[in-house]
Amino acid sequence: MPELVLDWNKYREAAISAAAEGIVMLRNEGEALPLKRGSRVALFGRMQTHYYKSGTGSGGMVNVSHVTDIREGLASSPSITLDPELMDIYDKWDNENPTDEGLGWGQEAWSQVEMPVDPSLAETVASRNDAAVIIIARTAGEDRDNTPEKGSYYLSDSEEAMLAAVSAAFERTIVLLNVGNIIDMSFVAKYDIKSVLYVWQGGMIGGSAVARIVTGEVNPSGCLTDTIAASLSDYPSNDNFGNKDIHEDIYEEDIFVGYRYFSTFAPSKVLYPFGFGLSYTSFELKVTGFVFDGKNVKVTADVENTGDVPGKKAVMLYASAPQGKLSKPARVLVGFAKTGVISVGGNEQVEITAPIRAFASYDDDGRTGLGTGFILDAGHYSFYLGGDVTTDLEAGSFDIDAPLMVEAVTNAMGPTKAFKRMTAVPSDNGFVQGYEDVPLLKEDHLASRLSIVPSEIAQTGDKGIKLSDVKHGKNTLDEFIAQLSDEDLCLIIRGEGMGSFKATIGTAAAFGGISKELMEMGVPTLCCSDGPSGMRIDSGKKAFSLPNGTCLASTFNVDIVEELYTYLGIEMISNKIDSLLGPGINIHRHPLNGRNFEYFSEDPLLTGLMACAQVRAFEKNGVTPTIKHLCGNNRETKRRESNSVISERALREIYLPAFEIAVREGGARSIMTSYNRVNGIYSANNYDMNTIVLREQWGYTGIVMSDWWAFIGVTGGDTAEHSLTDHSVMARSQNDIYMVCSNVERKCLDEADTYKELTEGDGSRITRAELQRNAANILRFAMNTPAMDRICGNAAEIKHIDDPFKDDDVSVDPDMVYDLEDELVIDRPEKTWADRDFVFGVTPQKQGFYEMEMIGSCELNSLAQVPMQMYISSIPFAVVTWNGTDGKDISLKNEVLFLTRNGVMRIHFSAPGVKLKKLILKYTRPFTEPEKY
Repeated sequence: MPELVLDWNKYREAAISAAAEGIVMLRNEGEALPLKRGSRVALFGRMQTHYYKSGTGSGGMVNVSHVTDIREGLASSPSITLDPELMDIYDKWDNENPTDEGLGWGQEAWSQVEMPVDPSLAETVASRNDAAVIIIARTAGEDRDNTPEKGSYYLSDSEEAMLAAVSAAFERTIVLLNVGNIIDMSFVAKYDIKSVLYVWQGGMIGGSAVARIVTGEVNPSGCLTDTIAASLSDYPSNDNFGNKDIHEDIYEEDIFVGYRYFSTFAPSKVLYPFGFGLSYTSFELKVTGFVFDGKNVKVTADVENTGDVPGKKAVMLYASAPQGKLSKPARVLVGFAKTGVISVGGNEQVEITAPIRAFASYDDDGRTGLGTGFILDAGHYSFYLGGDVTTDLEAGSFDIDAPLMVEAVTNAMGPTKAFKRMTAVPSDNGFVQGYEDVPLLKEDHLASRLSIVPSEIAQTGDKGIKLSDVKHGKNTLDEFIAQLSDEDLCLIIRGEGMGSFKATIGTAAAFGGISKELMEMGVPTLCCSDGPSGMRIDSGKKAFSLPNGTCLASTFNVDIVEELYTYLGIEMISNKIDSLLGPGINIHRHPLNGRNFEYFSEDPLLTGLMACAQVRAFEKNGVTPTIKHLCGNNRETKRRESNSVISERALREIYLPAFEIAVREGGARSIMTSYNRVNGIYSANNYDMNTIVLREQWGYTGIVMSDWWAFIGVTGGDTAEHSLTDHSVMARSQNDIYMVCSNVERKCLDEADTYKELTEGDGSRITRAELQRNAANILRFAMNTPAMDRICGNAAEIKHIDDPFKDDDVSVDPDMVYDLEDELVIDRPEKTWADRDFVFGVTPQKQGFYEMEMIGSCELNSLAQVPMQMYISSIPFAVVTWNGTDGKDISLKNEVLFLTRNGVMRIHFSAPGVKLKKLILKYTRPFTEPEKY
């Protein structure tokens, strides 16, 4: 039985190091930073004590024991002193003006109301301090896009007033942006601000990382993963993003996303280019070697620290390809490297290898005369080495005499709707924008699907073969699958959740061996948890919250990300979780996408290599990430109804490569499809995507799951009909698992169409051989999981060192679950009455509203107030305030809505004093979809 060690001190240090390395310094006039030893610092902005550790929604809902905010991080530094009087002023105002946390899913405020700062206050504080540090904070997330409004993408009036007052009073003003995504940066030129840093959302230890950078303990080396333009309207996707009335985004900008657009057409509209990031020191790069061997470009360079302090340097390699028959952007990132800490006067050699696929172009209509696929046009190829995309240090070049096919690829996934896409037209001053008709899809791969389906395996009935027998080589997988009945085949493609009590309580889903019969055959019950910035466990179980995706990608350091996620993988095993739902590897197509905090970059190569680092880290210990959302999921507004209309070339060069890299280079074995349609077809049943591209062209052999309660397309096109129960067409596309169903047992077979279509249909929607293929995908995955190790008696033992959650009294096992019919009465044992969260599971038999009566007492006097927060699956739905009762029992009532069969309820008291003794739930009325709740 293997032993794994989880040293929480090293885990925490790895997180702080990654968060610090991801911080991007955009401005540092007059060496305002780092703060000199002995500096007296005035901290402005109410969010100094309300740090956003992550964005909102499933990607950030990690229950933590403590968040180190920026004030705490700075206060812990012995080299500076924070102004105590100003902190007292903020604390008093904050207590009188509570933050708006929002109730319900996707209802969080993008920002909080800021404390007014009178110029006289700023001047008084400036007279006794050396520097001002201002915190600006933003959040957004799932189902919650940013908006082009003040307090979201733009600064609020109160924030502008604070910047004006403070920067006028102080000679040294520093702005820290605690955000998940880039925001409007026009304020930098309006005020006398000396330093500006994107400190991102660094997880539960974010404040410590900020302090290390600001005080100079760590030299900043993060670089932007997106282009920051002067105006939101400068982004080429702006006119085709998130229109809530149309439900369709036409990707007219095509391959010209982010820096690909700005470097080609609009360099003057850029405030801060992709790859930009300042340091406290300076570096000089010298190219020492350039080799092109026909398959790869290899560049070696010497990086010398020419400044005054040690530091790290991100080195990026860009390619400039010739304009031939295929239009191309001026620059494309083809590789990068990150140095270690280079001492003053020291140097380090870096080597970057770029395969020719990295700078090949996709010909989606055969215009080069070589067929469809990735090609190199004839002409001159130049390569540039440096930091941001504007670098002019040429690393080398070569010429190609004739077009070269790098990888022939059959058309798939292309659009059926005509539109025009952007092209680059050479001019005397570079390039101007042109447009051309997009090539439309001609091949119907679905029509010939049965030609690549393996032969049907003759059913034998139960022969006593367990899945462990297959794992240990006693039997073949086909022999095991032959035992599966039609009922088993229809149930193994369903996941159960959210909060299935067959797996770790409070997680996203159980899948694999969920039904009684599959469990008896030794198929493990697998568990997945929401991610990617840590485990979401809705029971209230504490977990470690990691830096967000944009912060991690800004490190340009795959090694530091891999180290961090290795620790997370061990933490997952200790909580009986087999897969984390992340990383999200969609592209930052537009700055207002609410989930950009989860995703890495506007660049697919950087995104793919960051995903690979996480895959490698998890797989070291047998767990795995579920990379998501395949594909074109680049907005949150009306995401389930939206249609992403994208050329095949843009798919192949921008929106698919990160997934392809994660599969081919990283070995990913679990993928989640997206909610949206791609060219009219829902991702959950997109045959071209899930079978032709993913499996036939990329060689993927893992599982594919839908997003939770995803729409399945019954018909394609602009007016696609959809359902939640047409699992047959989902399965035939090789989206193997529908996430999620409320109950996966034989009595629920008729809750989806698969069994009827299999036993009574004509085979047009599903065949037994196809379901057996799905089962094989799932079972191959299941055999290589910690859950399977537990069945085989080979579960890893986890040795914890300095576990911060050792006193967490919430179990990962479902030992307190109640059936909820018309009425449920829960009498709490006296020992659980006070000073602890009350967590329990319920399985409502009816979806709808329930009256919740709470009986208890408060030992305090009648003037006392104790807020009580109530959550379902970590989503806050109510706050009830208890007044003191002098120990007498009273009854309080509230309304709660249950929409799923499995729910984890958590009741949390913000302060001690309340004894909650009894809880009564009574069904009152059904839920109707249009009702606002």
